[in-house]
Amino acid sequence: MIAAVTGLPFDDIRRLLAGLPGPDEAARAAVAARDAVLTKPAGSLVRLEDIAAWMAAWQGRSTPTMQKPLVAVFAANHGIASRGVSAFPPAVTRQMVANFSTGGAAINQICKAYGLGLKVFELALDQPTPDIVVEDAFDEKSCAATIAYGMEAVAGGIDLLCLGEMGIANTTVAAAIFHALYGGAPEDWVGRGTGVDDAGLKRKADAVDAAVARVGRGGDPLDVLRRFGGREIAAMAGAILAARMERVPVIVDGFVTTAAAAVLHAVKPSAIDHCLFAHRSAEAAHGRALERLGKTPLLDLGMRLGEGSGAALAAGIVKAALAVHNGMATFAEAGVAGKGD
Repeated sequence: MIAAVTGLPFDDIRRLLAGLPGPDEAARAAVAARDAVLTKPAGSLVRLEDIAAWMAAWQGRSTPTMQKPLVAVFAANHGIASRGVSAFPPAVTRQMVANFSTGGAAINQICKAYGLGLKVFELALDQPTPDIVVEDAFDEKSCAATIAYGMEAVAGGIDLLCLGEMGIANTTVAAAIFHALYGGAPEDWVGRGTGVDDAGLKRKADAVDAAVARVGRGGDPLDVLRRFGGREIAAMAGAILAARMERVPVIVDGFVTTAAAAVLHAVKPSAIDHCLFAHRSAEAAHGRALERLGKTPLLDLGMRLGEGSGAALAAGIVKAALAVHNGMATFAEAGVAGKGD
């Protein structure tokens, strides 16, 4: 439920969530009508057909397009990294951002393969959010401002937004968000991330346990986001929200990106109806989170990279789904007898 307006910085976010546009059912129906006369057995492409209809409904177009897709990668650092919860040091975040800029990362190659734009948003990499075991990640004003910053990812007339992230220790932060939202034990929500050993995994679970114990479970989901962060998760929540307002469908990547969607879903479940979930990552907790959200991922490749890599791969499938829907001949055009003819 959306909380009452109080005059605090989150009020603008709550107003947006209260007034989200819904799907264009006329556009969805137009896709269904065309699909019914294409040269194939009805329903034979199953999820590809669903994707074409989903794109039409959220773009508000009877002929859905994918002419200006963007992969937006949000990068941030986290004070909790000092607790040894990651296999890599925080310096790797900036180093990987540089790698993105020079075209050397996996996400660069996937974007090139599918003709996707790529933009990296750096969020104060030299100023990590505080260690959430002992201090909140944000005050409300800063969190709201970071959400607003993320909304800028939708500028420029894009027609599909793929979300990704980069940030050493951010699977720990995401695990804390899920633990605070959904309860259970901290061990239910932590995984090996980029490859921590058993000792690192225990440090990770202990850190999540301590952080959530400090704050408590439940409460306002936006306050959960504020207390645990990180900046990239808050910014991705803003991007998801802005995309909905601009009628841009969204592809959500992995475990960390799903945490941003989960915050919005906890405020208003329909807030992520315009989102397609790209894949189930190797983090066991990601599958649990997707179940909580009632979402079936498109892919299950055992990936655990981040960077928006799963979202970009899913965009390739979306591109194919639209090409099939828009380019396939009808029975009449092809001179093929339809069912019962």
